[in-house]
Amino acid sequence: MRIKEDMRVSKFISLVLRHKPEEIGLTLDEYGCVNVSDLIKGINKRGYKVTIEDIERIVMEDDKQRYSFNEDKTKIKANQGHSIKVNLELKPIEPPRVLYHGTATRFRDSICKEGIRKQNRQYVHLSKDIETATKVGKRHGELVIFKINSHQMYQDGFKFYLSENKVWLTDYVPIKYLNIEI
Repeated sequence: MRIKEDMRVSKFISLVLRHKPEEIGLTLDEYGCVNVSDLIKGINKRGYKVTIEDIERIVMEDDKQRYSFNEDKTKIKANQGHSIKVNLELKPIEPPRVLYHGTATRFRDSICKEGIRKQNRQYVHLSKDIETATKVGKRHGELVIFKINSHQMYQDGFKFYLSENKVWLTDYVPIKYLNIEI
C-alpha cells in the first residue's frame, strides 16, 4: 500500500534530514540540505525501493510540509525540527499576540518549573492555533496545551522565527509567559 509505505519512507527521511544523516552515509551542508540522488541511493541501500517520483510525492503530500526542495529539485532539506546544528536562514519576525505549545501532561511539572526548553532541538516549536497544538501534543501522550504570551515575549526582546512550513520557533519560553490552556 503506497500510503503506508510513503509514511515509513517519510519518517526515515525525517530521521536522516533532521537528526542522523550518517545513518545512510550522508552529511548535511550548512543549510541542512543533501543531494536528492544521494538521499535516494542511501534510502535504497537500507532496503527501501524509492524513486525521485516517490520523494516528490512525499514532499508534496506531507501534511506538515516537513521538507522542501531547492528550485531545480536537486537538493532537499527538512524545514525545521533539527537536533543537529544547521542554518535555516530564518529571519526574526514579530509573532502573533498568542502562540500555543502542545505536549504531554507528563512534561507539565517540569515546564511549570523551568519554562519550555528546546531540549535536543535547535528551537522550541510553537503553534499559531490550539488545533495544531492539539495534534502535536496528542502524539506525546495525554494532552496539555500551554498558551504563550508571545506578544509580551517579543516586547521583552525574545526573538521569534517562522519556518517555511509555518511552525513558530524561539529559543526558550520562560515560565512568566505561560498559562495552561487545556
